[in-house]
Amino acid sequence: MHSDPKGSGTRGPDPAARAAGSGPPVSSGPDASLATTGGAAADLAIARDQLLAGGVRNRRLDSAALRHALVDLHEFWLTTKGSEVGIVPDCGFAIVAVGGLGRREMLPYSDLDLILLHDDMEPAVVSDIADRLWYPLWDAHIKLDHSVRTVPQALQVAASDVTAALGMLEARHIAGDIELSNLLIGGVRRQWRTGIRARFDELIELTETRWQRSGQIAHRAEPDLKSGRGGLRDVQLLNALSVAQLTDGMPGLGPDVPGGGLAAAHRRLLDVRTELHRVAGRARDQLRAQDADEIGAALRIGDRFDLARMLTESARTVSYSVEVGIRTAGNALPRRGLSRLRRLPVRRPLDEGVVEHAGEVALARDAHPRKDPGLITRVAAAAAQAGLPISASTLNRLADNAPELREPWPRSAFNDLLVLLGSGRRAVDVIESLDRTGLWGRLLPEWGAVRDLPPRDAVHTWTVDRHLVETAVYAGGLTTRVARPDLLVLGALLHDIGKGRGGDHSVVGAELATQIGRRMGLWPSDLALLTAMVRHHLLLPHTATRRDLDDPATVQSVVDAIDGDPVLLELLHALAEADSLATGPGVWGDWKASLIRELVRRCRMVMAGEELPTPDPIDPELAQLAADGGVHVALQQGEGPHSYTVSVVAPDEPGLLADAAGVLALHGLRVLSASLGSHAGSAVNSFVVAPRFGTPPEAGLLRQELIRARGGDLDLPAALDAKEQAAREAQLPEQPERAVPVVYAQAPPRVIWFDAPDPGQVILELRAEDRLGLLCRLAEAFESVGADVRWARVTTLGTAVVDAFCIDLTGTDTRATREQLEQAVLAVVPGVEPKKPEATA
Repeated sequence: MHSDPKGSGTRGPDPAARAAGSGPPVSSGPDASLATTGGAAADLAIARDQLLAGGVRNRRLDSAALRHALVDLHEFWLTTKGSEVGIVPDCGFAIVAVGGLGRREMLPYSDLDLILLHDDMEPAVVSDIADRLWYPLWDAHIKLDHSVRTVPQALQVAASDVTAALGMLEARHIAGDIELSNLLIGGVRRQWRTGIRARFDELIELTETRWQRSGQIAHRAEPDLKSGRGGLRDVQLLNALSVAQLTDGMPGLGPDVPGGGLAAAHRRLLDVRTELHRVAGRARDQLRAQDADEIGAALRIGDRFDLARMLTESARTVSYSVEVGIRTAGNALPRRGLSRLRRLPVRRPLDEGVVEHAGEVALARDAHPRKDPGLITRVAAAAAQAGLPISASTLNRLADNAPELREPWPRSAFNDLLVLLGSGRRAVDVIESLDRTGLWGRLLPEWGAVRDLPPRDAVHTWTVDRHLVETAVYAGGLTTRVARPDLLVLGALLHDIGKGRGGDHSVVGAELATQIGRRMGLWPSDLALLTAMVRHHLLLPHTATRRDLDDPATVQSVVDAIDGDPVLLELLHALAEADSLATGPGVWGDWKASLIRELVRRCRMVMAGEELPTPDPIDPELAQLAADGGVHVALQQGEGPHSYTVSVVAPDEPGLLADAAGVLALHGLRVLSASLGSHAGSAVNSFVVAPRFGTPPEAGLLRQELIRARGGDLDLPAALDAKEQAAREAQLPEQPERAVPVVYAQAPPRVIWFDAPDPGQVILELRAEDRLGLLCRLAEAFESVGADVRWARVTTLGTAVVDAFCIDLTGTDTRATREQLEQAVLAVVPGVEPKKPEATA
């Protein structure tokens, strides 16, 4: 989408243009008098300069009024001059404007983009009219893009050049034969609608090339307001898709969303570009840093930081709208040939009330947003896990109907938020779509102060809100390094939430984190950890890089600041790395990493040892069932509407844990936590589960399936592999089929060993990402090496698991058995996705 939308215009007198019938010759020879017969164009230039200087009584016009005045001024001159040279109704000639004048968005130093249409008139007549029209403009030094065409010629150009077609879609009649103009305007639009299917891929390719060349306005120090991603060209792209009847011209965003919607964003971008022209004294698309303060003052916005925030907000609004528009247009493309006979896209269930439809996440037909406060976070989590965008209609429906989450949040809603934050890079677009439609601010009202807030330090790549999301993304790759992955990703999201409010952002942010954590329903101890993370998120990097680590007082000051809490220390260590990585290139390096690592090591030496995992007490009622013997399965409603407790009491025999966990997974029950123990010769296992869809099966069915599995009539590993493979193929259909599903993770799995208090026993703690039937697979891994699990505590925190198993190794080679166990465990947990090789020249 370059600056010549007609694809064949010229900017000045050129002898070659005369030969082509699209421009006059240079001012010499017998036609030289033409250069002096257009004095009215000088009046046009003078009037334009007066408008820019302040107009009547030296009163400065605002940006919108200036554009309107310039449109009126140029139209008046063109109609007057057209009448003078004979371009009147029914004359066989017409002046058609494209570009800024065609859109009624004339900027101070915009080119005048014109097409002179004629009804196949004599070449000499056409040449004479063109000379008399163009020459005065050139003589007055007015930049002109022009072409001279018949309607069939213009349509042929539009049919062969996407860029030219986009320009002509903005065509508007100015003077002369209006029927001639209507033939062009109607013909181009009709041609665009009927041919869009064949041209859509080229259109998107041109757009993406432009984005790569010009970058993102929202995250660029000196953005290109016209061609950058989120700029004015993108608004024109949306209009072109709307003309093709593939999408609404303003998709997905109304005036009540942050930023006021697409129309407001478009107007603000135009205002900034208008003032940029006025300040620069010439046509310019790139906003330079030295001009920002003056432009901000002219628009009464504030300083350059206020201007940057407004531009970011507008550009992200446009960018999101374009993303929705392109996706909607792609789904709406008319089908041809055999594709017309295909069945409608299937609605694939993703979670309770959430489905995938036509490559987007949507609400199920039986979903009730008004009665389901947790639906927003559930939709977001499903979209992030599936790697799919949320449909604009779903976001709008949630914005209009979903109620506020009560305080404290339902546990299921908080867990879904953790799943979203733990989804790595896939969470970025989901959070962006929630934020642009006002839903993210509904979950986190405190977000408004950091939304689109520009950084004050040049080392920062992102706005403050995007930096917080990026930090959570990097933290997702470090979750297996900490005992509380849930608090790590949540603290990463909130660590700079205090910015933009004045005062020390760490102190202000800690107060806000307490407020947010309390609203989300965190336990008091977890709330204290989260608050301390935000309060001290700069403690390790500042101390390590600014103070002497050999001084014992330095280490002691850190230990005192965190009250000697080893869990908080490891959380701050991981957060410091994620925060640095999300700041910008070169902020995290070997030198900084080694200093912080050494500081953390010395702090651990000063602090007491780590607390060992311990088993949960057994409920007396379950203990009585264990004493009675037999197989018992009970199911009870949990704390929230979507959580349940399943209790399994059965003879303590090898394979029971694997069978019980496998039956739960096979029936769509996700294990959130589990407590595994034994009493009177029976295993006593309690699972807190959440159904992926609908309600859980009856306890009697679970008991029957467990008995089948124990008897060898149900092959659980094969059934789970088949179910997981089907899920992966539905999510990633482009991957080749594999005999064994390969599961990737954001963070590498980690196995930690502790010596248990009882002789011959060890405690294995696994930190990894969850997968379908993981507990069943782990139990099988233990059994494969003959390990006897005495008790276990299993916890699922979003997408991560922290599982502790007490294993009796009496009578075995402890070291060899440990190695076998670790290998068996790591073979069934998700591994880190290998990086794709970089392209080479």
